[in-house]
Amino acid sequence: MSIENITQANLSQFTGTVNYTRFMGNLLLTDGVMFLVKNRAGWILDIIVSVRCLPSIKAEEKEFWTLKVDLDAHTAVITATDGDKGDGPIQLYRQVINYTDFPLKELKLYVIEEGPYKVVMLPTEY
Repeated sequence: MSIENITQANLSQFTGTVNYTRFMGNLLLTDGVMFLVKNRAGWILDIIVSVRCLPSIKAEEKEFWTLKVDLDAHTAVITATDGDKGDGPIQLYRQVINYTDFPLKELKLYVIEEGPYKVVMLPTEY
C-alpha cells in the first residue's frame, strides 16, 4: 500500500461516500476518513474513539471535531463541540497534542448519529 500526501486538494475530492467502514464499536468511517487512516492519520480516530464513553460525547447526536496544528512547532489541539444549537458551540472535549507531523493547519471532522451508528465524515461528505 503506497502512502499519499494529505493535502486540502486530496481531501476536497471526497464529496460523498461509496463505502462505510466499520471502526471500533459503533463508528462508521466514510471514504474520506479512511483516506486519512490509510495515510498515517489514524491516530486522530484513536482520539475520537478513546472518548466515546464520556457523558458529554455520548449525549450528542452531532459532534464537530477540529484539529488545529501549529506547523512550525509541530503541536496541535483537538476539540469537539456540539456545533451550535443557538447559544454558541459548547466544547465537549479538548486535548493538547505535544507532537504531530500532520501536514495541514486545520482538519474538521463531523460525527453524526445514524440509527445505531455514528458516522465519521469530512465536511465535504456531509
